[in-house]
Amino acid sequence: MPTYQRFEDLPVWQEAILLAERVEDLVESARDALTWSKRDQIDRASLSVSNNIAEGFERGTTNELLTFLYIARGSAGEVRSMLCFFERRPALRDLKSEISNLKSIAESCSRQLGAWAASLQNSDIAGPRHLNDKSRADYAKQQSRKTGTTNFQQLLAQNLSPDHPLHPSNRAAR
Repeated sequence: MPTYQRFEDLPVWQEAILLAERVEDLVESARDALTWSKRDQIDRASLSVSNNIAEGFERGTTNELLTFLYIARGSAGEVRSMLCFFERRPALRDLKSEISNLKSIAESCSRQLGAWAASLQNSDIAGPRHLNDKSRADYAKQQSRKTGTTNFQQLLAQNLSPDHPLHPSNRAAR
């Protein structure tokens, strides 16, 4: 799994900033068909997705990152909801294809944010703000123990005869 040093390198941030750019294009295209408040609302909500990803990433703790990922996901949902409303407006009939494409981008952002949040939910990593030399060494030791056990089990399984009771093919029989 890649480790990202900058939020700008995150695929979900890249898609979120694309959403904001395309929403701004839509708002400019539909200037006469939308009230100022609706244009402002969707413009702000779309930019909120990428901004909250960036803010959470920069905070330095897993809990804060999770909070901002859920806020970003909520903003993506808000954008999608507004786009659903726009699809129903007769004055925006000519922009249906563009609106549909934006809904797909917003939904993709939501899915990515949800998956990322789920992967962090039970993480034992508190975040970079909590790291120091001792915690890094402890974490590395813990990971090597896990990997070492797994490697030992794999090595053992490879060297057991197929009729040995501990061979992986005999585990189903137990």
